[in-house]
Formats: sequence, structure tokens, C-alpha cells
Amino acid sequence: MCWINVALAAVPASQTPSAGAGPTKDVALIERQRLFGNPSRVQGRLSPDGQWLSWIAPHNDVLNLFVAPTDHPDQARALTHEDTRPIRSYFWSPDSQQLLYVNDQGGDENFRLYGVSVASGEQRILTPQEEVRVQVLGVSRHIRDHIMVGINDRDPRWHDVYQLNLDSGELSLVLQNDGYGGFLLDENLEIRLAEKPRADGGEDFFRVNDLTVESEPFTSISFEDSANTGPAGFTRDGRTMYWIDSRGRDTAALTAQDWESGESRVIAQSPKADITGVMADRDNHDIQAWAVDYLRTEWTAIDPSIGEALTFLDEQLKGDVNVTSRTDDDRRWIVVNDPVTAPAETWLFDRDALTLTSLFVSRPELEGAPLAGMTPLALTSRDGLTLVSYLTLPAGSDADGFKTPDAPLPMVLLVHGGPWARDSYGSNSYHQWLANRGYAVLSVNYRGSTGLGKSFTSAGDGEWGTTMHDDLIDAVNWAVDQGIADRDRVAIMGGSYGGYATLAGLTMTPEVFACGVDIVGPSNLTTLLDSIPPYWEAGRQQMYRRMADPNTEAGREWLKARSPLTHADRIQRPLLIGQGANDPRVKQAESDQIVDAMREKSIPVTYVLFPDEGHGFARPANNIAFNAITEAFLAESLGGRFEPINDALAPSTVTVPHGAEYTPGLEAALSTKD
Repeated sequence: MCWINVALAAVPASQTPSAGAGPTKDVALIERQRLFGNPSRVQGRLSPDGQWLSWIAPHNDVLNLFVAPTDHPDQARALTHEDTRPIRSYFWSPDSQQLLYVNDQGGDENFRLYGVSVASGEQRILTPQEEVRVQVLGVSRHIRDHIMVGINDRDPRWHDVYQLNLDSGELSLVLQNDGYGGFLLDENLEIRLAEKPRADGGEDFFRVNDLTVESEPFTSISFEDSANTGPAGFTRDGRTMYWIDSRGRDTAALTAQDWESGESRVIAQSPKADITGVMADRDNHDIQAWAVDYLRTEWTAIDPSIGEALTFLDEQLKGDVNVTSRTDDDRRWIVVNDPVTAPAETWLFDRDALTLTSLFVSRPELEGAPLAGMTPLALTSRDGLTLVSYLTLPAGSDADGFKTPDAPLPMVLLVHGGPWARDSYGSNSYHQWLANRGYAVLSVNYRGSTGLGKSFTSAGDGEWGTTMHDDLIDAVNWAVDQGIADRDRVAIMGGSYGGYATLAGLTMTPEVFACGVDIVGPSNLTTLLDSIPPYWEAGRQQMYRRMADPNTEAGREWLKARSPLTHADRIQRPLLIGQGANDPRVKQAESDQIVDAMREKSIPVTYVLFPDEGHGFARPANNIAFNAITEAFLAESLGGRFEPINDALAPSTVTVPHGAEYTPGLEAALSTKD
């Protein structure tokens, strides 16, 4: 890549990498490429038979799949040759003969399933249908020749169930889906349960016998439990079904239900947070360990041998440890160690020999970089809710561990999407990037977030732009009161719902934030609900219950009142918007509308559009381009330092339909792009 240097004397001082006299003045600036460029290797996996190692790594500057013999990782070869769209996830076929992955076109989320032979390198499109979205419904280590997938080619709302022969690629229809939101298969890949959404936002589950769905529900989930409850699989003999289940309690427990009698028993639960993960026996699929994520993820073992292994890993590795792959015989694991203040490292764990072999560091270019720590916090909202949050401070700013800086700092409130999701502890490239630029970074699990009990999730129902937003304001006030944040220099930034929160912050609390960065955020909640993808049909009523029903007058008024577009004329502070043209969830019109409204009122806004992206920016060149613009934008309002844009836009497809003049250096960078 050729870099075109911009003479620092030709730009304002705030655009130089060393600008400012804050706590980062003597800390090395971490270049965007090191944080947001392609990782060297990620997602290490073992083949089920243990003979092969696989991972994702760049090939011709695009993320592709690689394999190597487990005992000779140095003999790696690229299996795929994607040249535009990166591969971001994959899995092994049960017979260890293929790697399987899904990918879309330009962010349209019409995912196709691909397979590539380890032996020959032959690549096939296993679901070639156009404008169709595949779902992987069932993969069993006990059945080697086929898997089960869902395809919505007949009716875009519902996925019919197909058997996919892994050798021939033949698809065979197993069950036509007429209105079911999903299916649960057992370890023999037999359909055992069908889920159907109810008009009240709840769900009914029906037994499936010999491919016939029973007429009466086997069990039901109320709307109040729907965000925290769902089936989690069967034991191999099919007699026991596991649930992550909040029915009859607040936080979701791990339960086991007898298939014949319907009786349930609690295996594990926590009063603080939902059960979020399990480890199961590779043969009989009994639960061996469970995890709960409150401030940090904590594992509890049921099986003594698993407990011994987890204890060994905790003792040997610094930082959180995550088991990401296990062989069929369970003798070897892939584990990822995340110290946060150093890049994540992937290890091969031999359980028999009790040895750990380092396989790779995902971003070796960050080794030795001044990475900052992350502090978990339990804040309190104005009405008494606990807001689990995460704070990162710039290196060199903390006089009291990772929590209190020497003097108040400019701060970025980084809001997660969803909103039915959550922030967690661990390495976060955005926290590191923004902290390195001199900002405190705070992420808050506001009400409506998941994983922290159903009452906390339900507290966000009908509260977009009101108490959900109050939680964010309360977190800002806490940071100011603690001497962490300078009240006059706080930005709000986020993607999807986090983008909505940004727009809400600048319209509904226009004097709180110094500026905002909205990434694929909805501005008009009415048009958002009107344009949801057809394959979200099963969740439509739940969205209406958690937001508002557009089929009622009260619902339409709610949607209008909570839409930032309604209040666009109240915006007083600088706004940057990033959008993917192919976004199927938050369509381009959501950004177009608020930009048009601001332009009509002569309110400054910078609008950045990528023609080959969807809901977020998958291609590193595009992500780096947007972040180059973002840090220049933030520095103008908050006074932090930044790496000049220079030619960061050149490899990207970035366009700026409006407002390039409002972000320092952007017009000059665009003029050299072509």
C-alpha cells in the first residue's frame, strides 16, 4: 500500500498525531491498521478427528480459510480464495473432510452455504439460490454424511427444513414450514420440536413426531420470558432436553426436562445473571460445565475432569480463557487466552499430557503496544437498577488502578446495538483505539439489555428514548461526578441501536453530548418497523411488544415521538453518520431521512456511505476508512489526538454524499482518493 503523506504544517495542529497535552502525550499512537486491519489469524479450530488445524487468515488481503496438519502447523495452505467479501465464521463437517462457511454479497445478509474439500481444495456452493438466506439447523458429530439446513426460497418468511448430503451436495426437502419460527433437532438430526410465535409475543413449542407437528403445545413461553428462555439441546439418547430457562425465576437457569413426563429440574442458576454457556460431553451430551456472565464470565464445572482442565488453564494462562474447539475424543482442545492488555493468543491444549502449545497470536503487531485495561463496574440508575458497565482509560491517565484518572478526561460513551444484546468484559478494539487517542471509554448495559435477568430486559419495553436513554445519561453523570469525564467533552457513539441512541442523545438531550457518531442507526422507528426483513416475521410481535404496535393509533404516536427524525431540528452538536447501502435491517433510507431533514434546516452533518456494505462494515478497508474519518471528527469536538486521514480512504469504497466540509481533512482526503 502506498501512503501519501500530508505535510503537518498544512493542517490544523489538532490533526497531528502528537497533538494535545493530555495523559497520552508520551504514549505511542497505535495506528488504525494495527487495530482494524486484517488479523494475522483468528478462529483456530480442530477437525473432529484431531488430524487438522484450521483458521481464518488473509489471502491476497481478504480473510480466507487455511488448514494445516495438527502436528505441523507450519505446513499451512489456503483452502479458499475469496477476493472481495471476507469469511468471518466457519465450522468443520462431522467427517473432518470439509470446511463449511456462509457468506453474503455486499452485506445483503442473503447468506449462502459453501463447502471446501480439505483434500482437493474443491469449493462448492451448497445453497446456490439467489436472494435466499440459509440457516444451519443441525450438525451432529454422530452422523457424518449429512447436516440439516433451513432455506426460505419458497416463502421468504419461513425456512423449510432440508437434508444436505455433504458428499453429493444434494438437498432433500424434509419438512415444509408453514409458520414456525424455528426447529430443535436432536443428536440424530431428527426434528423434535417446532416453535411458533404467538400474537401476544410469546412462543408455543410443539412436539414433532415422524415429521408431523402435534396440534397442542408441548410447552409455552410467555412474552415476559421470551428474551431469556429457549431450548439448548438434547442428550444423545433423546430422553432429556436442556433449557436456558427464566420461567418461575428472574435470571435464566440451566434446566433439564424429561421428554416423556415433561418434568424439569434445575441444574444450575445464578442470582446475578443468566446462564450464558455450557460445555457438554462429546459422547452422551450430558452437561459438564456452565457459565454465567455478570461482570465477567465465570465457569463452574460439574464433571470433575472438566473442572481439573479448566483449573489448569486458569493457572497457566493470564487473563480470561475460552475453549473454542474440542476433538471427538476430547483429548485436545483449542483455547483462546485474552489478557486484554495484550493481544489474544490461541493455544493447543493436550489434556492427556497436560501441555499447552502456542499456535498463534491474532494480532502480533499489537504485542508491546500500550494497550489499556478494562474495568468492570456496577453502576446504579436513578430508579435503582444495576447497570453493568465497562470502563477503559488511556494509558498513563490512571492514578487509581484502571478506574480514576489524574484529571477529568474527554469521554466517548460507546453504546451497544440490539438493543436486545449486551456488552461484556474482554478485548475490544474500539475501547483500545479510543483510549489510545486520549479518551475515557464507557460502555453501559442499559435496561433492555439481555443476559442480566428478565426483569432487567423487560424494564426496557416501551422505553426507547426514555428510561433506556436515562440509563445512559445516568452513566455519564456518574463518570463526571467521579472525576473521570469532563462534562463539556463527552461524545456518544454506537451502531444499530447504539446509532439510534446517538441520534436520540443529540435530539432528546441536545446539550449533554459534544458530538455524536451514528453507525447504521434508525432515525424513524415507523419506517424501521415497516421495512424489517421478511425472515424476521417470527419475531415481529415481540418487537411490537418491546417497542410499539404500528397497527394502533397509540403505537403510531409512540413511534413518532421516539423517532429522532421527529426532533431533528433540535440537534445542536456535530453529527457523523455511517451507513451501508445494502443494509437489510436499517435501510439506507434511515440515514437519508435525517440527513435530508438536517440539510433543510442547515444543520451541519457529515454523511458517509459505503455502496458495498450492509449492517456494519465487514471489509477492513471500509472500516479503517470510516474510523479515520471518525477520529478526525472526534478530535475536532473533544480535543483528543488522531492519526491523520492521509490516504486511508484510497483502498475503500467510501462516498460522502453530504457534509465532507464539516470533518477536518476529509475534503482533502477525498480529493486524492481517485
